[in-house]
Formats: sequence, structure tokens, C-alpha cells
Amino acid sequence: MRAVTMILLALLAVVHAELWFGKGGVPRAMSLRTHLQEQNERNAAAEARNEQVAAEVRDLQEGLDMAEEIARTELGMVKPDEIYVQITASAR
Repeated sequence: MRAVTMILLALLAVVHAELWFGKGGVPRAMSLRTHLQEQNERNAAAEARNEQVAAEVRDLQEGLDMAEEIARTELGMVKPDEIYVQITASAR
């Protein structure tokens, strides 16, 4: 009876060691869970960027208002009958 108990305890120790130190053990599962959470955050950020780009594409396809706005802000476009006025804060 004593030999059977020792064998069972040895098998339990092997299974327990595999659980904690083996290839699919608890530390690896925790590491994978952390990596999964980080990847989900990166995916959410990429999805938000994709949604923004898709909205810009829809705006450009629907009309030239978006293109005109970009040209005015980034390239300084002024229409022929417009007067450009720039107001700056004076130093006091």
C-alpha cells in the first residue's frame, strides 16, 4: 500500500510540475493572455483609424467640400474673389 501511495504522489508531482513549468503551463497562459489584450488594443486603434479614413473617403466621393477644406487649410488656397486676412495676437 505504501508503494502505491508513493507512486501516486510521484505522478501528482510530475503533473503539477508540468502545469507550472511545462510548455502549456500557467505562466505561458498568463503571458498569452497579456499579449492577446495588447493585440486587441492595437486592433481597436487600427479599426478607429480605418473608420476615420473610410469617412474621409466617403466625404471625398460625395463631393469636393472635403478637398476644398484640405486645400484651404493645408495649402493656403484662396478663391479669386476672396481677400485673405490673417489676424495675429499682438505682444503686450
